[in-house]
Amino acid sequence: MAKLIYVTNVSLDGYIEDEDGVFSWLPRDDGVFAFTTDLLRSAGTFLYGRRLYEMMAVWETDAALAAQSGLLADFASAWQAADKIVYSTTLTAVSTARTSVERRFDPAAVRRLKATADSDITIGGADLAAQAMRAGLVDECQLFVWPLAVGGGKPGLPTGARTDFDLLDERRFRNGVVHLRYRVSTRNG
Repeated sequence: MAKLIYVTNVSLDGYIEDEDGVFSWLPRDDGVFAFTTDLLRSAGTFLYGRRLYEMMAVWETDAALAAQSGLLADFASAWQAADKIVYSTTLTAVSTARTSVERRFDPAAVRRLKATADSDITIGGADLAAQAMRAGLVDECQLFVWPLAVGGGKPGLPTGARTDFDLLDERRFRNGVVHLRYRVSTRNG
């Protein structure tokens, strides 16, 4: 059975966006970028909310982006190789291959996907990940914690419900970013 892995960047105070909805406060770091590419390459399917999908689609629709360096080309290749499922009530068409749209998040369909997938599945977008966590579908959370506080905004983890985690691994990067890999604890419930 494939694992469903929530992967996100968060500020030290736990936000994926500041109060203005901006996440451009994340400076690109080659070490973090290469690590993220390897993580994405290990997944066969990405589950996205509409906003994150639209932000990520440039890795297929803007060839000039990948042409800037081998590191960016490698990321674009890993992103394009996976299937993408976008959850949106408003998106009418997709701009990338290997992409489908679902109108609503269906926990039973994700359970079936996990049971039949040949490789792990990542989920991105805090709102979508919160739905999957509340449904008991998320097996791991992998957080890239950036060394800054934004003071408020959109939380990276669900609010209003307790979730326990077991630390599986951590890695520190030269720029102060820490990657934390957690298993969602079986103590939840």
